[in-house]
Amino acid sequence: MEELKQKLGHILEAGLIADIEKSGQRLTYKEGDVIIDYDKFIKGMPMVLKGSIRVLSQDEDGREILLYYISSTESCTMAYSCCMESRKSGIRAIADTDVDLVMIPHEKLDTWLIQYPSWKTYVFQSFNLRFNEMLRSLESIAFKKLDERLVDYLKKKSAQTGKKVISLSHQQIADELATSRVVISRLLKQLENDGKVILYRNELKIMPAL
Repeated sequence: MEELKQKLGHILEAGLIADIEKSGQRLTYKEGDVIIDYDKFIKGMPMVLKGSIRVLSQDEDGREILLYYISSTESCTMAYSCCMESRKSGIRAIADTDVDLVMIPHEKLDTWLIQYPSWKTYVFQSFNLRFNEMLRSLESIAFKKLDERLVDYLKKKSAQTGKKVISLSHQQIADELATSRVVISRLLKQLENDGKVILYRNELKIMPAL
């Protein structure tokens, strides 16, 4: 209970935190674990306490694109929507780092909207945040060159993990930016030549020049 108070006390009221402690399921995941997968029914909404999750979407050809990240005290509004509508997931959520979260059961999501004002504010703010992030992603795809999108992606990844050395394969970056590995490899090599990154095998180090 005390840990939840420290994490969530500034955004949620005490009674709600007590209910989360009582009804929520504490779960931990290792980096790379799949937390939510495509075409699976979602029985709860994850609220991150520690770590970072990346949320991906897939088109009809199986190509994935990064939608947004979820970090400490944040939740996945796509999961919330699937729970409320009792439909299968259209996203994949993967632990970007080791993750500690509390899974809120679907039957509480609607009840708490009426019972707790802070929960309603939290959910609406989460939807607004994710909507704006997805808008920025669309704007980036539509209006930014791929090299600019790559730099933005690396900076965001570093901010999410809190690390300058990031474990990423060229293929993973390509998948999340909806392009080819060859193109990403070429752009990363250019960034290395410019002194902005140092490339290792399936890792890269972000330099101050980036």
